[in-house]
Amino acid sequence: MKRIVYREWRLAPQRYWGLLAILAVVAGLGGLAFAYMEHEGHWVTGMTNQVVWGTPHVFAVFLIVAASGALNVASIGSVFGKTLYKPLARLSGLLAIALLAGGLLVLVLDLGRPDRLVVAMTTYNFRSIFAWNIFLYTGFMVIVIAYLWTMVERKGHPYTKPVGFFAFVWRLALTTGTGSIFGFLVARQAYDTAVMAPLFIAMSFAYGLAIFLLILLFALDQDGRPIGKFVLFRLRNLLGIFIGAVLFLVVIYFLTKLYGAKNYDLVAFYLADGGIYTILFWFVWILAGSLFPLGILFHPELSKSRAWIASACGLTVVGGLASMYVIIIGGQAFPMQLFPGKTILESGFYDGVGGAAAAYAPSLPEILLGIGGVAVALLITAVGIRVLQFLPESLADRDVVDHHVVRV
Repeated sequence: MKRIVYREWRLAPQRYWGLLAILAVVAGLGGLAFAYMEHEGHWVTGMTNQVVWGTPHVFAVFLIVAASGALNVASIGSVFGKTLYKPLARLSGLLAIALLAGGLLVLVLDLGRPDRLVVAMTTYNFRSIFAWNIFLYTGFMVIVIAYLWTMVERKGHPYTKPVGFFAFVWRLALTTGTGSIFGFLVARQAYDTAVMAPLFIAMSFAYGLAIFLLILLFALDQDGRPIGKFVLFRLRNLLGIFIGAVLFLVVIYFLTKLYGAKNYDLVAFYLADGGIYTILFWFVWILAGSLFPLGILFHPELSKSRAWIASACGLTVVGGLASMYVIIIGGQAFPMQLFPGKTILESGFYDGVGGAAAAYAPSLPEILLGIGGVAVALLITAVGIRVLQFLPESLADRDVVDHHVVRV
């Protein structure tokens, strides 16, 4: 039986510190952007009374959703007993924690009054999905840390499967809660549907696995560690299935909306008349972020190339950000209809104003804050694999097929 040995990431010191410096600078720019918006007020952003969740929320929700999906690799190995995925479980758990930390950091800093977070953490209204998410996010962090402990500590080995199962159920609840933030908001036509929960679960699987594959391929390539075709092609096929599931649920979303005549304008807004949101939907989310990756992943020749697989993962990530932009900001931009079928001549609440979408353009501070959260997640991952044994020494087919995982 082959043994899987874990080692720290042995990237050359100059290149490693250079990578950390770049990530630290990007994270620092995000911090400066937050300080600027905190000092000047949110009037310097593109947000308005109609669009109150801007670009930072796009990055934050994307990172939180991807964090849940990144843990999927570990779950397949320990919960479902697929030993092929067990050598990847440690990196999967670390990446889940890093992505969630980056997403929550952006979310907190975009509140306008981060100091009021103490109120949100001590005063709960359990009729609100936001109160539930406080427990879902913090609980996820604690459970994944415990899950990692069972993987790396010999004494914790007997608890790996039960803790892994608990983490699996919890992350499904977390993603369901995140999707339900939008599904429970009846005031916005674009959000008000129960299909948001399964859609966000499918998105988490696809986007989390795409990021995981990118990190894995980069880390192994920079350190000269092999990865066999058997492992890579399994992950490739899994990513293709998840992308297809997202597309399927997007179709279900629009079929659900079309069932009610009151939503015809909303569907037309997304698919034909929404300007930037229609462009992002068709050309970035669906075409570049879904169909192109599917074409690559299932192409008889391109799917065998590591570079093309990485390209498909990158396109999936870009499509994921576009999907969040369309859902979060597009859903707010579509004019509210308090009285369907009626024309409102004058209103101070921007409901149904001429049927026009609310204006919104991302400001530079918003973009920098969002990218800063991504940099923080990558910074945590880079430090984690450098100082702790998260990466397997080899993922070559001869080492992982019919293997025995050894905890060191």
